Amino acid sequence: MKRDRKIYEPALKIKAAKLSKERTNITELSKYLGIKVGMLYRYRKEYNQFGKGNFLGKGVLKKTS
Repeated sequence: MKRDRKIYEPALKIKAAKLSKERTNITELSKYLGIKVGMLYRYRKEYNQFGKGNFLGKGVLKKTS
């Protein structure tokens, strides 16, 4: 059975990255946002590395520093 991938808006990814820095309980935040814990860590890492410009949309392109 094939699963469809969820596509999250760039604004949600940025908000999730910022909130994950502020909160101490990442598991609770992931449940609140409906995102897996691993994705929150990924969003935070990419936001720290590339900034807002990384979350452009559906593509896989990464902005280089």
